[in-house]
Amino acid sequence: MKIGVIDYEAGNLRSVETALRHIGADFSVHEDPESILKCDGIVFPGVGEASSSMRVLRHRGLDQAIREFVEAGKPLFGICIGCQVLLDHSEEADTSCLGIIPGRVRLFKGGQGLKIPHMGWNTVTQNRKHPIFRDVPDGASFYFVHSYYPEVADRTLEIGSCEYGERFSAMYARDNIVATQFHPEKSGRFGLQLLENFLKGGLE
Repeated sequence: MKIGVIDYEAGNLRSVETALRHIGADFSVHEDPESILKCDGIVFPGVGEASSSMRVLRHRGLDQAIREFVEAGKPLFGICIGCQVLLDHSEEADTSCLGIIPGRVRLFKGGQGLKIPHMGWNTVTQNRKHPIFRDVPDGASFYFVHSYYPEVADRTLEIGSCEYGERFSAMYARDNIVATQFHPEKSGRFGLQLLENFLKGGLE
């Protein structure tokens, strides 16, 4: 599967490239809609702020390209900000997002001695079986860096959850989309396994 990685000035491209190279992925990085639409699958990464991310996506026409890509039934893997902006709206700067997956992005309440952002390793509970979890044990730890978290409207889409003062969606999936709030590219062998499962058709 020829993978395209979306470049929209949102951070963690180098670490994603390193991870994909490590697992032998056939990939290339693109910032224009035409190139993205020619790919067999896309990784939609990101680190940063919702409104600036959406501004770049709209300026480059990538917002519509992502919608068309998903509507065509091709597989997409969203990471961190990529996971968040697939939803309808983010509380971060009151941002309208892509609206592909119904839901909202919430700010952690904090308190109880919890620091915001939520940063570091945390366990993810697998809420239901999904092919993306092949060879990844329930309760495996992944690396998080975020102050906001996705809240999908349909909780049946939430395939993985996490606790940080409150329960939140760590992973969700629907049809040809899977998305993680954590960074699989920074999460050691189990994070790499998720990416490898995606490359091998792990959404079917």
